[in-house]
Amino acid sequence: MISVNGLKVEFSARTLFKDVSFVINEHDKIALMGKNGAGKSTMMKIIAGVQKPNAGSIQCAEDTVIAYLPQHLLTEDNSTVFEETSKAFGQIFEMQREINQLNKELETRTDYESQEYMDIIERVTELGEKFYAIEEINYDAEVEKALMGLGFKRSDFTRKTSEFSGGWRMRIELAKILLQKPDLVLLDEPTNHIDIESVFWLEDFLKNKAKAVIVISHDKTFIDNITNRTIEVTMGRIYDYKANYTHYLELRKERREQQLKDYKEQQKFIKDTKRFIEQFKGTYSKTNSVSSRQRMLEKLEIIEVDEVDNSSMSLRFPPSQRSGDFPVVARDLSKSYGDKDVFKNANLSIARGEKVSFVGRNGEGKSTMIKAIMGEIDFEGFCELGHNAKVGYFAQNQASLLDPDLTVFETVDQVAQGEIRTQMKNILGAFMFSGDAIDKKVNFLSGGERTRLAMVKLLLEPVNVLILDEPTNHLDLKSKDVLKEALLKFDGTLILVSHDRAFLAGLAQKVFEFKDQRVIEHFETIDEFMDRNRIEQLKHLDL
Repeated sequence: MISVNGLKVEFSARTLFKDVSFVINEHDKIALMGKNGAGKSTMMKIIAGVQKPNAGSIQCAEDTVIAYLPQHLLTEDNSTVFEETSKAFGQIFEMQREINQLNKELETRTDYESQEYMDIIERVTELGEKFYAIEEINYDAEVEKALMGLGFKRSDFTRKTSEFSGGWRMRIELAKILLQKPDLVLLDEPTNHIDIESVFWLEDFLKNKAKAVIVISHDKTFIDNITNRTIEVTMGRIYDYKANYTHYLELRKERREQQLKDYKEQQKFIKDTKRFIEQFKGTYSKTNSVSSRQRMLEKLEIIEVDEVDNSSMSLRFPPSQRSGDFPVVARDLSKSYGDKDVFKNANLSIARGEKVSFVGRNGEGKSTMIKAIMGEIDFEGFCELGHNAKVGYFAQNQASLLDPDLTVFETVDQVAQGEIRTQMKNILGAFMFSGDAIDKKVNFLSGGERTRLAMVKLLLEPVNVLILDEPTNHLDLKSKDVLKEALLKFDGTLILVSHDRAFLAGLAQKVFEFKDQRVIEHFETIDEFMDRNRIEQLKHLDL
């Protein structure tokens, strides 16, 4: 059991949260929810021990193991996959090294009566008791088992981590967590940058093998599938629900309705009390009553109603000219990098108005195919855009293409045309740009903010072919809903790469699967494809 006691965090004059207390039980699977900036990641870092609060503490048994997976992976590029994974046993190896070093020192010292000699004896005894109490295992064999179970080949073990994509690096970190057998796993946006197969494995691991878990995620399906408790961080405090995300939304709505009712009743009471004070403040016989009510108002704790964004937005892409019958066509398309074949003799034709999804494990060629379609790379075979195809392209590095000298508002003002201009501030707000944020220069935005701004810019451009490569990374739930609604109404052609199942659901009517250097066409919706493949994929990913 881990106890969070009276946490308080302040930045400058702003209190992020205060007096936050809760208990993490052995098998709790907790979703940490709240608006961006509410303090979720900060709270997780404090529990992980990588950040200190202004007040409060985290209490747990001395031997409690807490494993933390941050948003941005910490793997070192100069380590091999095996070396990086072996760091899971770093504390044990360090303990063994210290014992050996101290024993060598004892062999050479002759000051047997000194306090320093006795201190070394005491330290060796303490470390020895801990070290020899640990179950004797073959560490190399355990590392190999974890990596093989997560889809790595033995030939991958000696490769540098820098050679792997974000999804595979995530698996290295997950292997380290698995090997530590932690009492608590902390995951901050773990599904960003990983493929659907990795998400399936992660769900299975968290549900069936992990002990306690706290997760921050904007993936509705993921958090619904793994959590049994939701802690909401809002307005400097928390609300704790014994419910998964979907049920929590219902309970939160009920809570806010009750808050609103209590707030209105309190405001009426305050108004009536002030009226009484104003009416009788000069009346001698009412002096005590007036003073009493004034003191009551001074001590009254004002009920606050939680901030909930109930605004709705109907956003459509600006109209564009009609494209030809087949905006995207590829025949006998092959691509290799050196000796590595990405795909060979791939064929695809995408008709006007079709919405298709590219799926497959990271590194199988989804983004490579998109780059070929866009003419960004050389290839063998035939691939071209059809007649009058006006393409809107969102790449994973799209944020780096923004003009750093423009403000947020200027960036979208350059592309907005027609009626949509009247909604620009609302659209920016839906993607978490409001108030002074719209006047910030792109140069001073974070990576996530730039990604969101690049998405807003794309939404305002008139196109008839949309190619989106992982568009939901860095988007919150509301932003995803706005984007998905716009895509559902989009009457052009859509090619979509995404690992977010809730976002994908209902969007794609056809699937191109990238697997074993092939591109396989499936005439089924993305929902049908995922349902059909989930069980088989989990068999392969099972540890």
